Amino acid sequence: MDPTQMADQTMQESPKGGVARYLPLAAILTVAAAGAFLLRDYLSFQTLADNREALIAFRDANYVATALTFVGCYILIVAFSLPGAAIATLTGGFLFGLFPGVLFNAGAATVGATVIFLAAKHGLGDRLAAKMDASGGAVKRIKDGIREDETSYLLIMRLVPAVPFFVANLIPAFVGVSLRKFFLTTFFGILPGGLVYTWVGAGLGEVFARGETPDLGIIFEPHILGPIVGLAALALLPIVIKRFRRV
Repeated sequence: MDPTQMADQTMQESPKGGVARYLPLAAILTVAAAGAFLLRDYLSFQTLADNREALIAFRDANYVATALTFVGCYILIVAFSLPGAAIATLTGGFLFGLFPGVLFNAGAATVGATVIFLAAKHGLGDRLAAKMDASGGAVKRIKDGIREDETSYLLIMRLVPAVPFFVANLIPAFVGVSLRKFFLTTFFGILPGGLVYTWVGAGLGEVFARGETPDLGIIFEPHILGPIVGLAALALLPIVIKRFRRV
């Protein structure tokens, strides 16, 4: 074996190399824990209400800088699972309107989710995927089921509000989903819900004038949830058809 290859192999097999794989995911979990404790009182609706005039003035004077700063902050909130993602979405609608606010919100959330996905895939995903392939029983059946129609499963996880966003970022990494498919299904899967919350944010001016708090539970109203569930059912259709063909 060539000396250079031997050196590379030694580095790959060294404990330091093994530990380094987990550093990105460990950093995300550490910042998430610290953020949940330190930032929960700052990333709130009340903070947005108290600073709304200053935010609007800054946006009017520096639109591009405001947009870039907002998107960057939103990416950090999602990437490190910090509290305030819902408030950030409302802020996007409040500052930029339904459009381009929904694109800023969905794009930033997708990039932040991709950071978590890559950290998990780099640290644990490849090894877990290999172990799932090697194992039998229910674990392998779950992975095979997802791989059989990845797009449908990934869209359903994004469309159904019952699946926590952080969990929906990890599962694809652990079963070996490709980066491209993860990115696209995340963006289009969160778009309907993001559209609703951005719309609520776009109407915050009237909410502030009445001294009220926006109803974030609006997404569970039948006229809102119905179409989203319909999209989830549409995403589920290819899986159902394949099952019936096997019978």
